[in-house]
Amino acid sequence: MRNKHRNLVALTITLLTGTCFATAPTFTPDLTKISSGEEWTVSNREIVITQENDRAQVQFNGMPGDGVAWLETIDFINGIIECEIKGQPQPPSYVGIAFDLVDPNTYDAVYFRAFNFRNPERKTHSVQYISHPEHTWWKLREDSPEKYESAIDPAPAPEDFLHVKLVIEKPKVSVYVNQSEQPCLVVDQLHHRKAGKVGLWVGNESSGVFTHLKIIPKQADKIQTSSAN
Repeated sequence: MRNKHRNLVALTITLLTGTCFATAPTFTPDLTKISSGEEWTVSNREIVITQENDRAQVQFNGMPGDGVAWLETIDFINGIIECEIKGQPQPPSYVGIAFDLVDPNTYDAVYFRAFNFRNPERKTHSVQYISHPEHTWWKLREDSPEKYESAIDPAPAPEDFLHVKLVIEKPKVSVYVNQSEQPCLVVDQLHHRKAGKVGLWVGNESSGVFTHLKIIPKQADKIQTSSAN
């Protein structure tokens, strides 16, 4: 009986923290509009759009400071954000997804350091949560070592695209990579904003490639949209 009860508790936790809550229809934003500034705002990066296998790919150039392109047509609360992301196998390479974004300096993000994926001494620094402006990666590492970053198991190839899925059920954020059934990182958010924009994010001096962005809000949440499809 004790084991049965323990399994029931584990299942309940999975249902509460995983992807089992009811979701609304999927939004697949038009990434080609980033370069024209239609529906999107870009901060501190130049963008090139290419087509690969009939899908738009967004290429950020590398330059000093963080860069982000965010979708103006959706205010996201809870739900799922998915994207395929590719960084570089050598530093600097910090690429990820921003959410609960207010402006280029105020947002949460989950990002990846591809050059650490298969480095035995630094693999625990593969995936990182941040909450700017206050909770930078260096402050979180100093104040709460390894609480807001982790390894990815199995370790992806650093030169390949990652399939990234963020499951957000405030305040909890769970990060899944490459169709894994188990999250590689689970954290509680460090701010109290109810909602915000969703964006593609790169860190200082970093370039990056993004494709196949999907946003799936929790069905119970009212999401503000205009022309996203």
